[in-house]
Amino acid sequence: MPTLFQQIQAGTLWDFHGGIHPPVRKSQTSSKPVAQLPLPDRLYLPLRQHIGVAGRLIVAVGQRVLKGEALTSADNSMAVPVHAPTSGVIHSISQHTSAHPSALPEPVIVLVPDGKDEWRERRPLNIATSSRHQILERIQDSGIAGMGGAGFPTHLKAGMQQPVDYLIINAVECEPYISADDALMQEAPTTIVKGIDILCQLLNPKAVLIGIEADKPIAIAALKAACSQREHYYVREVPVKYPSGGEKQLIQLLTNKEVPAGRRPADIGIVMQNVGTAFAIAQAVLDDQPLISRIVTVTGETLRQPQNVLALLGTPVSALLDFCGFQSEAQQKVIMGGPMMGFTLPDLAVPIVKTTNCILAPTRDELPDNGPELDCIRCGQCADACPATLLPQQLLWYSKARDPVKLQEYNLFDCIECGACAYVCPSEIPLVQYYRVAKAEIREQQREALKAEQAKARFEARNARLEQEKQQRLARNQQLAAARQQAQPNENQAVAEALARVKAQQAEKAALQATDSAKDHQQILAERELKKQQAREYQAQKQAAAAASVADRTPVSTSDGSSDNKAAAVAAALARAKARQAGQTNSTMAEPSAIAAEPEQQDPRKAAIAAALARAKAKQSVTATAATTVTEPVAADAVAKPEDPRKAAIAAALARAKAKQSAAPAQETAIVKPDVADIPVTTEQQRQAADTAIQPDAAGNDDPRKAAVAAALARAKARKAQQSIEQQTTEQQHSEQRDSEESKTE
Repeated sequence: MPTLFQQIQAGTLWDFHGGIHPPVRKSQTSSKPVAQLPLPDRLYLPLRQHIGVAGRLIVAVGQRVLKGEALTSADNSMAVPVHAPTSGVIHSISQHTSAHPSALPEPVIVLVPDGKDEWRERRPLNIATSSRHQILERIQDSGIAGMGGAGFPTHLKAGMQQPVDYLIINAVECEPYISADDALMQEAPTTIVKGIDILCQLLNPKAVLIGIEADKPIAIAALKAACSQREHYYVREVPVKYPSGGEKQLIQLLTNKEVPAGRRPADIGIVMQNVGTAFAIAQAVLDDQPLISRIVTVTGETLRQPQNVLALLGTPVSALLDFCGFQSEAQQKVIMGGPMMGFTLPDLAVPIVKTTNCILAPTRDELPDNGPELDCIRCGQCADACPATLLPQQLLWYSKARDPVKLQEYNLFDCIECGACAYVCPSEIPLVQYYRVAKAEIREQQREALKAEQAKARFEARNARLEQEKQQRLARNQQLAAARQQAQPNENQAVAEALARVKAQQAEKAALQATDSAKDHQQILAERELKKQQAREYQAQKQAAAAASVADRTPVSTSDGSSDNKAAAVAAALARAKARQAGQTNSTMAEPSAIAAEPEQQDPRKAAIAAALARAKAKQSVTATAATTVTEPVAADAVAKPEDPRKAAIAAALARAKAKQSAAPAQETAIVKPDVADIPVTTEQQRQAADTAIQPDAAGNDDPRKAAVAAALARAKARKAQQSIEQQTTEQQHSEQRDSEESKTE
């Protein structure tokens, strides 16, 4: 029995399940040459025109770009850049209607052509000397993605590392109306074969299988002629059947291999590329021309000149339709893609992208609208027509019920959305639309689940990291604790010594503070007592001076008597001063003893009371001493008892009178009248005493007028003496009052 490769070499073909035979309707465009579309006014270039992620924008508004210059950069393996189809200026970067069934807006670059069509510098590669990496990098930088419909990045397919048995070039183009690949194979078969050579250099397959539908005889002949010099390049004519151009269906037709559910053709050693993709690879590697244009079939009975047009990417659909003589009718429908897998455009400003192969503008009679959707009659025709051997009826029910578990159980994602089930459905149910919605919902749920799983993984990783850091901290703390325990005896001794030094310093400081406070208190008391002593001495000196002045002013009859009176007065004043000094000395000697005893007292109040009592006793001793030391009782009393100045004045006057009487017999002729002014006449008794004191003098006086004058002068002097004594008495009272207040304060 021949092997599989031998059967393939012999030209054996197989079949796939299901399929339909809709009207082909390709003759309107397949026999015409490819037309060149003039430059439109504006080009709308979406940032993402393939399956994957958009590239990073590298141009700005107002920037002039050259033909073939990159507008985005591929910073991800699933990204391919977009290039300027012609030279011009970047007008804006804004949102525009997308070339997608959802028609959602997407970011696009609006390019205004300048008409010069000026190319950037181009650097072709020599495939004989270029490395595999250089070729793959050139394919990616040229922005090449699958041009058969899915738009998968070509450099990923061409850079596979696992061994490849068969490289299949899909040139079937099975959908009705579309003839873009047919026109390409008729006009550039040699370039296509060069692109296949580059793919073989990258993948190194055992054989190359080129599948073309049998209704394209010119293209078949052209490719066979181009491949005649290549070994193991096999051009195979497949029967006209829809969807024989599906990836899994064509693999089964050419190799009799089935791709398992949820797997890729690469898993069974097969790589498939579209014929248009091979042509773009040859242009990119050999001519350094990025993917900036493609052939688009513009057809339909509303067009006067349906044909295949070479259009720049980003060209609005309206420009293509106008170029082919579009004649719109009421409720006109324009489809991007074929009638089986295409979608209706909501806006004719939608641009041509890398995966656009057809623009269909049919009349209502040519392609009537679907009738109202009816209930499923369970005829089973959809299951018979499904090329993926699915159960479209069950998928419909679970899609309406939004049961993702059952949908995945019935292999919803194996559906290629060919539309064969909807084409044969007698109830006019748009099955493919239900499947697309269900797929979108499941993908969204999967994305959310993936995000949640990633978030959970990040959370768990964070917790693990925190736990690890915690364990590391615990280990470090344990090591430090062990080290501290080993060094603890020395540390405890050092701590104890430090505490002892601190306590000693505190005790020394407390003792110094106590000593300083006691010294301060003693110093304050000593200074206070010194001030009091100085005040008392000053008062005693003042009183002595006053007494001396009174004695000096007292008139005497003779010089001896005058000197005796002055001497007596001075002696009395000196006695009183000495008595006061003795009393103050006793008080000062008593008070320091109390002050010295104060530090031993615990309560400052008790010390103050003891000091006050000591001062009171000192005053009493001063009074007693003064009473015993006075030689002349009358004069001492007159000075020591200042409470009644009038009595003191009378006593002084009587003393002077007695002194004069004793001196009168010796000096009768020289008698001078006594100083009657010193005797204050306030009461009748005082006047009589004064008169008695004056009588001896008056008896001896011969001139009564002189006696009257002398008496008046004596009274004036007495008044002055009385005022001086009253002033001294007042000052003494004030001093004693201050002493008493200070004693109370202490």
